[in-house]
Amino acid sequence: MNPATKPGAATLALYGHPFSSYTQKVLTALYENGTPFELRNLDPAEPVSHSADWLRRWPLAKFPVLVDGDRTVVESSIVIEHLQLAHPGPVPLIPHDPAAALEVRFMDRFFDLHVMAPVQHAVNAALTGDADRRAEGVAWATDKLEKAYAWLEGAWGGRTWATGEPFTMADCAAAPALFYADWTHPIAATYPQLRAYRARLLARPSFAQAVEGGRPYRHYFPLGAPDRD
Repeated sequence: MNPATKPGAATLALYGHPFSSYTQKVLTALYENGTPFELRNLDPAEPVSHSADWLRRWPLAKFPVLVDGDRTVVESSIVIEHLQLAHPGPVPLIPHDPAAALEVRFMDRFFDLHVMAPVQHAVNAALTGDADRRAEGVAWATDKLEKAYAWLEGAWGGRTWATGEPFTMADCAAAPALFYADWTHPIAATYPQLRAYRARLLARPSFAQAVEGGRPYRHYFPLGAPDRD
């Protein structure tokens, strides 16, 4: 049983949604280190609503939001940085070496800004219900994602994880970003290293647990969730 499921064990509370990419990014970091926490699910169908407390803590209405005692921490990358500082585990998700840490932070931003952001653009366009806006959104995302895939494939150089051999915050960002990106614009066979990396991420127990948590909500994906993964 994950520590997050044990009543009374958690010192941390995470407000988010199991199907949210940025919630999954933080969940992957928490699961990777076995960090005890309570997930306060913001799905409207949950029997207990945490929305009022979430909005009180972060009126910008974005998630995930981490509550650690009296401290509220927002933005997924900052949440993971906070976890490393305040609740370090056996897997250092940000290297201690400054140069290596800079590379991790760069790749973290790359996956958030150049992979996940185009996916979100397409999703937002589809949610309007307007067929023309949906088509425009998917076309724009396809162009951006194709460029990101090509850059990643060219830069990969046989790495196991995003910045080399260690699993880091960059991989926590890459996992949900590539998961949903491939649903939006499939990663072509011409990018074998990127496809293999996505498969390794899906097989990583920490991300696999996050994926399973989101599985009941796949009907929310407005572009149509494929029958795989």
